[in-house]
Amino acid sequence: MSAASCIFCKIIKGQIPSHKIYDSNLVYAFLDIGPLSKGHALVIPKFHTQFMHEVPDDALAEILPVAKKIAKVVGGENYNILQNNGRLAHQA
Repeated sequence: MSAASCIFCKIIKGQIPSHKIYDSNLVYAFLDIGPLSKGHALVIPKFHTQFMHEVPDDALAEILPVAKKIAKVVGGENYNILQNNGRLAHQA
């Protein structure tokens, strides 16, 4: 998938609206439009790629601390942190 057709790239560029909760040079976080639970958010790198192992390490190093901050802010006592890579892993 090209960056031009990537839904996450479009969200980062503001071409698709989102409820932004975090934004830095490397990472963007926003609330899911169809939340499965309170605080359901997506934390994504600002680097177009299909697979996690292709994301630069500096962006990866920022993602989990952002997820931690979101969990604390929403008062999450029980939560999931997921990363799906590829069609068989249910990456849409």
